[in-house]
This record gives sequence, structure tokens and C-alpha cells, in this order.
Amino acid sequence: MLRRCIRLGAGPCLALLAACTAGPEFARPREPAPATYLAADEQKAPASAATDLAVSPSSADYAQHVLLGSEPPRSWWTLFQSRALDDLVAQALAENRTLAAARATLAEADELARAASGARYPEVALNAGAGRLQLGKASFGPSFSLPPFSYFAVGGSVSYTLDYLGGVARSIEQRRALAQYQRSETEAAALALTGSVITQAVRVASIRAQIDAVSELLTEDANNLRLVQTAFDNGSVSKVDVLTAQSQLASDQTLLPPLRQQQSVALHALAVLVARAPAQASLPELRLKDLRLPRELPVSLPSELAHRRPDVMAAEAQLHAATAAVGVATANLYPQITLTATGGYQATPGEALFSSTNTAWSLISGLTQPVFNGGRLRAERRAALDELAASAARYQQVVLQSFGQVADTLQALQHDAELIAAQSNALATAQASVELARESYRAGNSGVLEVLDAQRLRQQAQLGVVRAQAQQYLDTVQLFLALGGNALQ
Repeated sequence: MLRRCIRLGAGPCLALLAACTAGPEFARPREPAPATYLAADEQKAPASAATDLAVSPSSADYAQHVLLGSEPPRSWWTLFQSRALDDLVAQALAENRTLAAARATLAEADELARAASGARYPEVALNAGAGRLQLGKASFGPSFSLPPFSYFAVGGSVSYTLDYLGGVARSIEQRRALAQYQRSETEAAALALTGSVITQAVRVASIRAQIDAVSELLTEDANNLRLVQTAFDNGSVSKVDVLTAQSQLASDQTLLPPLRQQQSVALHALAVLVARAPAQASLPELRLKDLRLPRELPVSLPSELAHRRPDVMAAEAQLHAATAAVGVATANLYPQITLTATGGYQATPGEALFSSTNTAWSLISGLTQPVFNGGRLRAERRAALDELAASAARYQQVVLQSFGQVADTLQALQHDAELIAAQSNALATAQASVELARESYRAGNSGVLEVLDAQRLRQQAQLGVVRAQAQQYLDTVQLFLALGGNALQ
């Protein structure tokens, strides 16, 4: 169409100018839309050893049900039913500095898009000036000349670049796409922020539960030591048993300092996320028992995922901007037409400036056709086409990665349920073993080492249950992040 307009000439082409928009039109890409996230064999839960041995509980007791085709709520963290967690997220969204910077960058991008839109309108300016002028003889003929004189001028000017190729429109389109990209980046920052807040909160709660478990273990170690000491005082055991019990207590005491350090690091990170210095933060005492794990998980369809995830929307906006950039580079290859009109008053000292006899005006049209620029303009257009191809490939890759992340977390949640069931069964067995070992030790049928070994297994199983439960919470958070929940209201 563009070449046809140029061949027809200015007159007959007027009716076609509106259709001569340089570059390709942007169209939202078609994303691959599988029916589900997992392959058929992955959707079947594997039979567990617990089921085969008729041991309770089983993974089904801890499994979460996926509601495929249901949209997760915008405030997805409320599914954990914790007021303390809701307050932390609200504070982070309101005061986090990284998110504040992203919002400011978004406002900047919006203003630049508005500024670019001004190019479609004429530019109007008021002008005023004073000067001294010497006109040469060529102005009036060789026999007449004027001495230097001073003058005053005031008036206005209007200039307009005729966008008959659509280059200005493409430039505006590009700026708006970049603003949309920044909007998606801001949504991604908000989503990452909420995920980080909840992740750190769950870690704090998990570490507290582990500290409680170790504290219980130390209480049992102290009880064992008193039991062995009493038996030693009665002459029924040797000093070796006492030293063994003391060694176990001292060994288990080394478990607390690393956990307390992890707790401090997680609390400090949480304080920074809610825009507080660690020394000034007033954080709630979070515990796993105060959180409710969502048993039903709303999961959007794969075909809807690309319209929910901010990183996919950002990649789409970049593709849109790259498409518009091709139009800008194409328009730069053709003539640029500018219309300029001026009007006002000019007078010399002593004359009435605003007299009708001192009016002056001009109407100028200009055409600039690139002739030689060392191949720069055509190279810029080829570069824009290359960027368009790269943006398309990046978009497709982001979409595929989003499907992969959802599939990963769905599988992780299935395995989390299996792990919790296995750890719970191990804990029940270890607890029974501890009780049996203690009774055997009291009866004199076994030594203190059997008690300590059974207790160590129970402690490991208890910590395993806590860690498995925390991992299920964390993987649930990762699922909602992979689904692209929008934290910006």
C-alpha cells in the first residue's frame, strides 16, 4: 500500500493516506493450549508403601485437590486463613521500597507515552524578539541600500509533521507498549513481593516448630540423664551409661544455635520486605498451627495462564513494542513532510508594533527525502526486524516456562503429600520404639544406648514431619506464584 501511494502521487493518494501505515500490525500471539499441565502418566498418584502395608495415615490424608478451570482469587494468600499473614502482605504492598520504585517507573513510562502522543498534534508557539539588522544591496537593488536598523517582533508559529506514513502513530504505539511492559513488570514485582513475604513467614513458622521439636528432645535427654543417674546411684548401671546420656544431651544442644540463626535471618528478611529495619520491626509470632493449608487448589486452565502471568504479559508487551519499532524504522526510509505557518507583527523603534500595517506572515512546507546515510536507515530497519524475531522467540519461551513451572509445583505437591504420610508413619513407629526401649531399659533388659538410638530416630522423624509440612506450604505458595496471581488491586 505504501509503494502504491507513492506511485499515485499526492493528489489521487489523499484518499489512501489513512491506510498507508508503515510496518506490520501487531496481533496477540497464539499460545499453545494443552488441556492439562501434566502428562497422563504423571496425573496418576503412584501407589505408596504405606498403602501396601496397610499403615495409616496414607498420602490421601494429606493430598490437596486441584480444581482445574477455577480462577485463583486475586488475594490468593487469604486462602491460608491467617490474619497475621494478611496484615504482613498488606503492609508490604503499601510500604515496600522495591515496589515503590517499580510504581514510580511505571508512572514515568505512562508519562513518556503521553508525551509521545503529543507528536500527533500541531506544535504552537509564541515568539517575541528584538534585534538589529543590516540588509545588503541585493535586497533592493544595487542603487539602493538601508542603514542598519533595530526592530521588534512578536507573533506565533504553528508547525505540523504530516504523518502520512504512520511513523508517528507507530512511535506512539511503541511507547504505549513499553508502558504496558512496565505495568506488567510492576505486577510481577508485586507478585514476587507477596510470594517472598509468605515464603519467609512460612520459614519462620517452620523454624519455630523445629526449635520446639528440639526443645522437646532436650527435655527428653534431660529426663533420660536423670533416669540413668538414678540407676547409677542405685548401682544398677555403670558410669559409662551416665557419660553416654550426658554426651547425647550435649550433642542435641548443638542443634539449637543453627536453628536460631536461621530464624533470625528469616525474621530480618521479613522485616526488610515490610519496609522496616530489623531493630524497628514489630512482627507477629507466626506458627505453622496458625496457618490453614488450602485443601482445594483453584488452578486456571493452560489457555488462560498467558493472560494471568505478568511475565508473559510483559513479554507480549515487548513483542508489541518491537512490532511498532519496525513501523518506525520503515517510515524513516521515506520523505518527511513538515508544514509551518508563522504570523505576527514587526516594527522598528518609534513605530506602533501592533499596527495592521506591520503584520507579517509566512507559510512554508518542507520535504526531506533521505538520499545517502551510509546504509544506516536500512540497517536500522533490518535490526528492528531481527529484534521482532527475537521478541517472538522470547515470548514463546516464557509461555513454555510458565507451563513447566505449574507442572513442577503440581508434581511437588503430590510428592509432598506422600512425604508427609511417610514421615508421619515413621514418627509413629519411632515413638512406639522409644517407649518400648525405655520399658526394656527400666526392666534391665537393654542398655541406655538402645534408648538413645530410639530417641534419635524419633527426633529425626519429628523434624522430618515439620519440614515436610513446611515444604507443602511453600510449594502451595509456589503454585499460586506460577499461576500468576495479581497482587495489585
